[in-house]
Amino acid sequence: MIWKTRLRSKLDNLMAVTAGLGPSVMLLHGVGLNADSWGGQIDTLANYFSVTALDMPGHGESPGLNLAKPDLSDYVAAMRYHLKSPTVIVGHSMGAMIGLKLAFDKKVLGVVSLNAVYQRSQSACDAVKKRAQELQITSIVDPKPTLERWFDDQTSVEALMCHKWLSDVSIDEYRAAYAVFSQENGPSAQELSELKKPALFMTGDREPNSTPNMSMQMAELCEFGDAIILEDAAHMMPMTHCKIVNKHLIDFISRCHMEMI
Repeated sequence: MIWKTRLRSKLDNLMAVTAGLGPSVMLLHGVGLNADSWGGQIDTLANYFSVTALDMPGHGESPGLNLAKPDLSDYVAAMRYHLKSPTVIVGHSMGAMIGLKLAFDKKVLGVVSLNAVYQRSQSACDAVKKRAQELQITSIVDPKPTLERWFDDQTSVEALMCHKWLSDVSIDEYRAAYAVFSQENGPSAQELSELKKPALFMTGDREPNSTPNMSMQMAELCEFGDAIILEDAAHMMPMTHCKIVNKHLIDFISRCHMEMI
């Protein structure tokens, strides 16, 4: 079964699922999830690459940052520590935010941003900040509102697994990460124009928050950027559309490593 709790390895400050041999790829998940959410990618990518799927600080089996009010740079620093060799980064949602910051590191050959945000509208900014504020006054994570945004079918295996992961995450760590996610608005136009590496921006045509227009704008600003919009896909497309996502990932990651040779 794809969606299972996988054995972790301790990688200094974080825990991770590791698999495969070959050129390196690092997978970064979104808020409230963990490395197991990459279950649709890990085994397939491991046929070609050395895969490291990290648990974000305070998620999965990784310890928290132990900071009163972390910001995005704190999460970026925790992940940057694991850039040991030339690698391609694949990030989803908040993981995409982190990945685009890491992309400027000399060890990063290219970056894939799945369901990434860029310059949210005012109404979208207000909505995500409102959700972050509501988290500050609740004692538990209620997955229902999130799952209603992510899935049409709340009884699907993917929705049920996300329900489990969101229910299991520490409320304090979820609050901290979501606060960062709500305050960030994606990379700046200047950052994107200065990124001189392959960058792939992929989202779904039914994604209301990380919209197709966002991905296309980011790709246009990157010298070596490209955008792919998946038909009938939404926020959790790495799970719901894993086969087509994997095809594009394998093509992109292979190209990045071949260009290094």
